[in-house]
Amino acid sequence: MLSLKAEASKLYLSYLWWILEPLLFVLVFYVVFSIVLSNRTENFLLFLMCGKIPFLWFSKSVNSAASSIVANRGLIGQLDVPKILFPYTAVQIGLYKQWAVILVLLGVVMGYGLMPELNWVFLLPLFLVQYLLIMTLSIVCALLVSFIPDTQMLVSMGITFLLFCSGIFWDVRSIANLQLQEWLLIVNPMLFIIESYRDVLMYRSSYNMNHLLLLGVGLGLCILVLHGLAAKLSRSIAARVTTA
Repeated sequence: MLSLKAEASKLYLSYLWWILEPLLFVLVFYVVFSIVLSNRTENFLLFLMCGKIPFLWFSKSVNSAASSIVANRGLIGQLDVPKILFPYTAVQIGLYKQWAVILVLLGVVMGYGLMPELNWVFLLPLFLVQYLLIMTLSIVCALLVSFIPDTQMLVSMGITFLLFCSGIFWDVRSIANLQLQEWLLIVNPMLFIIESYRDVLMYRSSYNMNHLLLLGVGLGLCILVLHGLAAKLSRSIAARVTTA
């Protein structure tokens, strides 16, 4: 909470930027893809928001968490704290900021005449699995960057690559090859998650629950393994970041 207040206090619009920033991102992409490139997707603004807002939660959290251990080298040099605490903190800050933006998204959905229905309960497990995905990649990236600082550049490049491969600006249903559709949804969890948001909010349906369950269980197991790995490497991480 203290870091959030400190961050907000540096800006004239303070906490309002938590909402303005993602909306401005959406506006920029809407102008480029809808007006300049003449995208004809129906309800493209809503389509774009259902993709870009969840992706911003993912990208900002992972980018922030990736450098979280290195950024706290001073504290690590003074105290023997669990190193996994730092990416966890970064992810929690991202989650705290996200709730206000999600409420704005839901308001826009209702503005399109898509009132809340029973299927909106499917958003809860979807939020949870996206959180697990963010946490998994955040821990992996934070551990890598603590040993190889240059990895931070690769993290940023990888997230940019995912930006264009996760169906934010295009609909995976437009791919005629059904096998290719299924393969893309499997290898890119963010593509599946974004399409699931659209299924619930735009198309008034549900997503593939088996796919989400398998993804959630797999991510949960990965986090358990990463906890053990981080604990085992704790001294090595401390030595590395404090002497870098």
